[in-house]
Amino acid sequence: MDHLGLDGFVTMGQDWGGPVGMAVAVERADRVRGVVLGNTWFWPTDVLTTKIFSRVMSSPPMQYAILKRNFFVEQLIPAGTARRLSPAVLEHYRAVQPNAEARKGVAEMPKQILAARPLLERLSREVPAKLGSKPALFVWGMKDFAFRPGPSLPHMRAAFPDHVLVELPSAKHFIQEDAPDEIAAAILDRFS
Repeated sequence: MDHLGLDGFVTMGQDWGGPVGMAVAVERADRVRGVVLGNTWFWPTDVLTTKIFSRVMSSPPMQYAILKRNFFVEQLIPAGTARRLSPAVLEHYRAVQPNAEARKGVAEMPKQILAARPLLERLSREVPAKLGSKPALFVWGMKDFAFRPGPSLPHMRAAFPDHVLVELPSAKHFIQEDAPDEIAAAILDRFS
């Protein structure tokens, strides 16, 4: 962002893109024009199923499945989409992570749901303080198994009073696969 000299930008985060994007944005809040968040979080988790997911996915058998069997691409992405993905789309995901070395980051992500608590505690304070006055858009897959609207959206609303919520009624976790046109239209409507 700094190298490109981005200014007046709108940041979007989904899943880990929420905490990562918010960590970058709070450091450059004066350059942020708006925030788009979809099926994500930026606070320490208090949801039991998320804590269990973190522990289970961090276990040696699941780490093996992620690294050696490409579990995220072969199982979680199809389970996290409402529509059946084409072979070409799945092949794209496979090509990005062709081997265990390329999957190390994906294997680390579930561990960090709990391990990144210090970062998430900081973001839970800094996001509302530094970005809370920015216009926000929430695009939410209402059938997400990971970030259910009930526990997640109150945090979002509290952090960003000036927000618009666009519910994606049939979308699951991977909203970019289930509702790309709706998301793009919502972003244009909110920030064009």
